[in-house]
Amino acid sequence: MLNHKKYFSQMIWKVMSKLQKKLDLALFTSSPPINVYNNLRNFWTFLIEYRCMTKKKVALGLSGGVDSAVSAKLLLDQGYNVTTIFLECWKTPGCRAEEDRKDALKIAQQLNLPFQVLDFKEAYKTKVINKFLTDFKKGLTPNPDVWCNQVIKFGLFYDWAMEHKFDYVATGHYAGISNKKSGNQTIHNLTTPKDLHKDQTYFLHQIKEEQLSHVIFPLQKLSKDEVRKLAVKNNFHVANKKDSVGLCFVGDVNVGQMLKERLGENHGEVIDTEGNSIGKHKGLWFYTIGQRHGFTINSTTSIKQSDGTVINKHNIPPFYVVGKRTKQNQLIVGFGEETKKDNFLISQLHCINSKLGSTFLLSQKNLLVRIRHTGDLLPCKIIKKSDHIYRVQLNEAARGIAPGQYAVFYISVDKTSSGQEYICLGGGMIHFD
Repeated sequence: MLNHKKYFSQMIWKVMSKLQKKLDLALFTSSPPINVYNNLRNFWTFLIEYRCMTKKKVALGLSGGVDSAVSAKLLLDQGYNVTTIFLECWKTPGCRAEEDRKDALKIAQQLNLPFQVLDFKEAYKTKVINKFLTDFKKGLTPNPDVWCNQVIKFGLFYDWAMEHKFDYVATGHYAGISNKKSGNQTIHNLTTPKDLHKDQTYFLHQIKEEQLSHVIFPLQKLSKDEVRKLAVKNNFHVANKKDSVGLCFVGDVNVGQMLKERLGENHGEVIDTEGNSIGKHKGLWFYTIGQRHGFTINSTTSIKQSDGTVINKHNIPPFYVVGKRTKQNQLIVGFGEETKKDNFLISQLHCINSKLGSTFLLSQKNLLVRIRHTGDLLPCKIIKKSDHIYRVQLNEAARGIAPGQYAVFYISVDKTSSGQEYICLGGGMIHFD
């Protein structure tokens, strides 16, 4: 019955569209009774309003960039009733928020779409920026983009959209959604997009399965090059606008300078993996695991190798940050195999499908993990240590495993017409023993 209604509605729409064009032509080529013309025009207006009422409502996060601009056009072409929303989360001198808002408004006007601004500045400051600074002070390497999506885009924005009776929330993320029937239920999976180089599922891994039935990622089957070509084709002024980098909603800020202004400096020792003092650092929060600069090594430093030979400072391979002793204010550095780890702990494990939970993760024989955004997918297994702590064992040791970042888990599925696809299962925060 619903299909018949949809077919009938489409046929009426096509007929009235043709009639409207003829009416407009008749007005300028002849003199029809004005009351007849007005009555028909009023009926036409009613049909437009009725069609808008029956179309699915989408609240689109319009950021002022090319990705969300093209998303707006795609949703419009697919027949959705689109309202564009600019999320204002940061506004300080020098940031690009005002420029982005103007770009977003211009796109909305070009597409003749409603435009609204939601003010989430206070929540962003307290739940993202303050947490970002607190975690750095603890010696962690935080990932504010994960919290930004969890707290703002698929927290406050999603809740606002549902409260205002929107059917869907849409964003310009490079991510996908697949649906799978399981008995009488449909399971919604977060999947990687066609453009794996732009994959943003790492940042989205805190989303919930029940939310995915109300979410659209219009760029799921497009590459970045295809998105820019569509933007050029539609004469979007942001077609060649550079992608945003740096902190979510803040932009390309100097994080080191920001930390210095907010947390100051706290000089301490640099030690090697044997505990020997070999240099100085300016404050643990200025360094992340895998970093190889910003600290100084004493000119008298020498390293004794396993074969007994001694290497002086000028011949030692580059040192990398491999750990931190926060209580002692010591920065640990190393090189070679010392920079690698084959296991680590995670806490705060979030499973996108809460019904399957951690049991499903633990049972996977071909589980993959990503330890940073766009990082390699590494084969691994998970071992439960306690109710809230798990050990991740990698098949091969890897560099750059940083406490405070997230380990995000995936399984591979069959290749689609768009290429290899992976399902994102969720993730947890990385810790060391």
